[in-house]
Amino acid sequence: MSFIKSKNLAIEFPINEVSNRSLKREAFSLVTGGRFGSSKQAKVTIKALDDISFELKSGDRLGLLGHNGSGKSTLLKALAGVYQPTSGSLLTQGRITSLLDITLGMDMDATGYENIVLRGLMLGHTPRKMRELSDEIAEFSELGDYLRLPARIYSSGMLVRLGFAISTCVPADIVLMDEWLAVGDAEFQQKANEKLKDMTAHAAILVIASHMPSIIDSICNRTIRLEKGVIVSDSLVSGTV
Repeated sequence: MSFIKSKNLAIEFPINEVSNRSLKREAFSLVTGGRFGSSKQAKVTIKALDDISFELKSGDRLGLLGHNGSGKSTLLKALAGVYQPTSGSLLTQGRITSLLDITLGMDMDATGYENIVLRGLMLGHTPRKMRELSDEIAEFSELGDYLRLPARIYSSGMLVRLGFAISTCVPADIVLMDEWLAVGDAEFQQKANEKLKDMTAHAAILVIASHMPSIIDSICNRTIRLEKGVIVSDSLVSGTV
């Protein structure tokens, strides 16, 4: 059974000391929404998340709410394994697919087919598995012979289409999303939306951050609101199953 268990999770980032510390504190407070503290390892730190505790089980669809800098993206990256807890604990069980940066791990000098393998490795898949899926990914991306050419000649839209096709090619137990993805032209976007709906419907757990209440209300059964790195509300979404 898939699950996520976070207990008193905290994540801090060390900040190099400068002479005008008060100015630095004010600037980072405005930009990140985090809270400043101190530690033995660094004279100044920013606490991006503090005392985050929640549990998710199969069937849960969690929407993360909050202003920019509230800690939503940091929490998603912690769930994806990008950030390790400074204190507290975070346990997950189940295959995780992160749709936070769908082109992460790509090499611009490598061909599209080579990047299928490289991006797949970032997602925890084997080269053999990605080669087996290459035809399916190629068909979905609609990039044709461009997949035999270096990615540096791709447009940004082509890169995103390839990254999306790779990232959604394998079913996941836990899906992490920072906003509902919008990729490609209108025709491709419709196909991508159907793929996302199918992927999230079959996932055991979904965690999505969004500034659009309509997205949260339509697919989530629970919300957590963050402010300055702490949970200020944790509630069920009315009208969801």
